[in-house]
Amino acid sequence: MKLSKNYMGSTYKLIWSDEALENLKGIIKYLEKNWTNREIKKFARLLDRNLNLIKDNPEIFPKSGHPDNYRRAVISKQVSIYYKVERQKVHVISVFDNRQNPNRLKKN
Repeated sequence: MKLSKNYMGSTYKLIWSDEALENLKGIIKYLEKNWTNREIKKFARLLDRNLNLIKDNPEIFPKSGHPDNYRRAVISKQVSIYYKVERQKVHVISVFDNRQNPNRLKKN
């Protein structure tokens, strides 16, 4: 089932933390160095698709427990997005390398 943008009345606004932007920059640098253009484009499509899902229906992904009000969207086996929902806003906390300990997430 595809959710329309009008499912919740309007899409939620994404707000990126400085940490999440820095995480994403680091991931992009790594991908450019170690992956092919085709793999990078595939990852970008996965990221875009999941961000749109979050904007349209932020409760679609489960609560992570790190901390309790964060939700986790697994983008690939290597990368997850941690975010929290407040009113009509989604705060992207971290673009997280899944090989790390989730306890390293900062409580913002």
